[in-house]
Amino acid sequence: MADKAKLEYIWLDGYEPTQSMRSKTMIVSDFSGNLEDCKQWSFDGSSTKQAEGNSSDCLLKPVAIYPDPDRINGYLVMCEVYNADGTPHASNGRATIDEDDDDDDFWFGYEQEYFLWDPETNLPYGFPKDATGQGQFYCSVGASNTFGRDIIEAHLDMCLDAGLNVEGINAEVAVGQWEYQIFAKGAKNAGDEIWVSRYLAERNAEKYGLEINWHPKPLGATDWNGSGMHVNFSDTKLRTSGDEAVFNKVCEAFGENIKKHMDVYGAHNEQRLTGLHETQSIHEFSYGVSDRGASIRIPIGTVEDGWMGRLEDRRPSSNGDPYKIGAVVISTTKSTY
Repeated sequence: MADKAKLEYIWLDGYEPTQSMRSKTMIVSDFSGNLEDCKQWSFDGSSTKQAEGNSSDCLLKPVAIYPDPDRINGYLVMCEVYNADGTPHASNGRATIDEDDDDDDFWFGYEQEYFLWDPETNLPYGFPKDATGQGQFYCSVGASNTFGRDIIEAHLDMCLDAGLNVEGINAEVAVGQWEYQIFAKGAKNAGDEIWVSRYLAERNAEKYGLEINWHPKPLGATDWNGSGMHVNFSDTKLRTSGDEAVFNKVCEAFGENIKKHMDVYGAHNEQRLTGLHETQSIHEFSYGVSDRGASIRIPIGTVEDGWMGRLEDRRPSSNGDPYKIGAVVISTTKSTY
């Protein structure tokens, strides 16, 4: 059996307004472990809202490969979806990234928030029955404050074993809410790592009978935080400019392209971006140094380093597509130079 490899092909379906992940396994012999040796594969697009039943074949094009931490001789193969004629499928967010823009010049740091969710109670895992307010759960310790640490630690180990560049984890301000951070160079690479990390989170939660809730405001109009996926970004210009005016110009360009960004920053984001709970209202735009209530935060470290570093767009939601987010961040930033 040692010469048999298990390749888990992962892709995004055609569900709207938020796509789900799908996967299936291919068994191959004498596999090299290299991406170029992953075959193109087809699937039934009529079952994933990506094709009609009378012409249902869609194609999976492998674009990234990682060791599968759960399987002996296993691999996770991230794929793009293509139509049968070889053109990118309309659901293919990765294809929205311009090839000329996808290089190591743009660096991305995504802060992925989410809730561990109990399907039996339809509430966050460990949700208190008393009047406990949010806040005490942030970066907390202790059985009355922290819920699911073993689940989170298992997910972290899975990501690291898969070779994903996770840079940290922490409990968030609401009960059962957690965050991890991933850094990568290039929009496609960053998107691949976020999607694979989400896949591993879902698969890991299965073992505990729990769900991962990516909705930006799963507790509705309550005094509990929603979940975002703040995108930290920089390019050579931002990392080396030493000029406050450059950062202001980029921020102002983002403010002039609000719809362009909000269209890809995740569904139901208006429920989260209310101007409360460390957000700016979806109807307004602002930026400022160290301001977590702004649309874009200029980190204090960027200022202290002589206006060299990164920006943080706090508007993307936890269910946003990192491919589409990366594409629009690059597009707007480049338009200022």
